[in-house]
Amino acid sequence: MNGDLCVESPSPEVSLSLGEAVGRRLLSGDVVALWGELGAGKTLLTQGIARGLGVPPETAVTSPTFTIINEYEGRLHLYHMDGYRLGDPGELESLPWREALYGHGVAVVEWPERLGPLLPSARLDIFLEILGPTTRRLRFVPHTDDLRRRFGDFGRL
Repeated sequence: MNGDLCVESPSPEVSLSLGEAVGRRLLSGDVVALWGELGAGKTLLTQGIARGLGVPPETAVTSPTFTIINEYEGRLHLYHMDGYRLGDPGELESLPWREALYGHGVAVVEWPERLGPLLPSARLDIFLEILGPTTRRLRFVPHTDDLRRRFGDFGRL
């Protein structure tokens, strides 16, 4: 797996905690692409990432399936994107996708494959695999040296 890191989560609570740990390590301009089938826990992981970024716990972090981009304020601005309903990346033109993917906040993208060539190559990929009713495997693939440094020991947390 080219040094990719895998972490197993036995429960939604652990997945939420893992997301929070990811969020604490993210910096301005980072893009996180979440890959996985329906029900794999992408939105749950994003909720944890939001907490790690300092989004207040009373703020509901919900799937932007119909709005495509939801925004939240924390220590860094969080853009939560969902490409599930995109038929074509051109549908993003009326939304702040450039700021989300190339600005000073953090972008978390569900269904990143739907963004096609708009998805930045400098990103952290997290692949979520369903192993059982509540068990998930998360595989971390950092695509920059900086992300490899920040997430290199993540599997040992």
